[in-house]
Amino acid sequence: MATAQNTIVVDLGPMRKRVEERVQSGSYSSPDEVIRAGLLALEREEASTNEWEDAELIRLAEEAMADPRPSIPAEQLFRELRAKYHP
Repeated sequence: MATAQNTIVVDLGPMRKRVEERVQSGSYSSPDEVIRAGLLALEREEASTNEWEDAELIRLAEEAMADPRPSIPAEQLFRELRAKYHP
């Protein structure tokens, strides 16, 4: 049984219909279960994205540090980027 500490009132707006459809289809036993499943899916998505981003950023930094070519001055880099993306 939910206690006042565990209860949150949320206005789902148009998404309420989608929650109700999932309960009516039998996929979930209650709206609470739908919301919990959605939050768990969000946590999984964020965790996998964060893990990929961290690993990818580390790989890119290591690759850049190992590059023997001379560094490009920041002014030159920004000038080239502006020319490319904001002609």
